[in-house]
Amino acid sequence: MSSEKTSPCLRLGLPKGTLQETTQKLLSRAGFDVRYSSRSYFPTIDDPEIECILIRPQEMARYVAQGAMDCGIAGHDWIQENRVDVVEIADLEAPWPNYTPIRWVLAVKRGSGFASVKDLAGKRIASEAVGLAERYFQEQGVTARIEFSWGATEVKPPVLADAILDITDSGASLRANDLEVIDVVLHSTPRFFANRDACADPWKRAKMEQLRLLMLGAIAAASQVNLSMNVPRDRLSKVLELLPALNTPTLAPLADDSWVEVTTVVHERVVREIIPQLADAGARGIIETALTKIVH
Repeated sequence: MSSEKTSPCLRLGLPKGTLQETTQKLLSRAGFDVRYSSRSYFPTIDDPEIECILIRPQEMARYVAQGAMDCGIAGHDWIQENRVDVVEIADLEAPWPNYTPIRWVLAVKRGSGFASVKDLAGKRIASEAVGLAERYFQEQGVTARIEFSWGATEVKPPVLADAILDITDSGASLRANDLEVIDVVLHSTPRFFANRDACADPWKRAKMEQLRLLMLGAIAAASQVNLSMNVPRDRLSKVLELLPALNTPTLAPLADDSWVEVTTVVHERVVREIIPQLADAGARGIIETALTKIVH
């Protein structure tokens, strides 16, 4: 009989579809090399303690709740749709495609005469999130006919449905199909969540906390850059006034005692505005560096 011990392993569910590419980018920035194969639902990852499974986000919460996976990444909306008991570890909202907030909205054809959810009593509602729609109408005290939509939901009113409950981010698709929003049902962002029993396991919980720390650190750094510069001491106060620092700027002496090195973290969108101002204030040798992680 072999006396070898089985190495511990964390089963991580990765979302297939619209979240897939951005999730790979997030994990890459967090320090993990994840690779997909067109013929496999088991992506490789350069961590022997993690096993990845590729699954549709619509199903992710159910499998995590059942224990088929220890943890996973999927939208808050699909956790709500599945009505399962899982532990949310982190909100992964990020300034990347498909990781920004989205809304589930109730929309009707413009000019339909439906102005509120109350007007939809007895009407047909098309939605991919049937459970979410049913609970919403129940909470509103309105009885309606909820029908599952296999896609292209926004084209269904007024012929195939009287209203839809669907996802939107910019609202462009709704406008293109002459639809108007009459209520916002849910706001959603991607979440990192886990099975309750897995969370009770000290090793698995520690591994998930490591993932959480690294992913949130990567997200925090996504829109920040590091600025360093040399500043004459007699111009230092003027330069510091211009810096919207994440934390107090770091000051370091230089070989020439009349100069000091200033290093700080700033939002990427303000860099093009403040670099000319810093130069005018006397800063020299200004260097902008991209950040990989910021751990608070």
